[in-house]
Amino acid sequence: MKEDQHRINRKIRGVENVRLVGDNVEVGVYTLEKAYAIAEEQELDLVEISPKAVPPVCKVIDYKKFLYEQKKREKALKSKATKVVVKEIRFGPQTDEHDFEFKKKHAIKFLKEGAKLKAFVFFKGRSIIFKDQGHILLLRLAQELEEFGKVEQMPKLEGKRMIMYIAPKKK
Repeated sequence: MKEDQHRINRKIRGVENVRLVGDNVEVGVYTLEKAYAIAEEQELDLVEISPKAVPPVCKVIDYKKFLYEQKKREKALKSKATKVVVKEIRFGPQTDEHDFEFKKKHAIKFLKEGAKLKAFVFFKGRSIIFKDQGHILLLRLAQELEEFGKVEQMPKLEGKRMIMYIAPKKK
């Protein structure tokens, strides 16, 4: 925890006047000593909120409670952030029709759930000579999944894999 992110109480130096805000406080510009007195009277802390303002803005609050609420707010924001899930579907260069349809159904399910799709053709041994078949297979998959997602990265050969990414369409 960074205790030094705000200057509090007697650590506020180098200014004569401060703008005071907070609950149970008359908002206005006070001398630093008067602001200390108001904070002590309420048994709270004088916390510098905006040091770059002229005059600096200080708030009369319970500092520990303020830090706790700030941490709680950050945690709530973090939990609302979307986590990207990437699901993989693997093909061979000579995947037959039934297997293709079966894997396409799974791909549709993944995209409807909001997950990204990483479809790739894995070339074993000498099957690398069928690069064009793998490319055609991935493009066909992209075309058939057009209404569920959009291609984020066109098929690209990386080592023994030809990879394509499809992102779900926003609702």
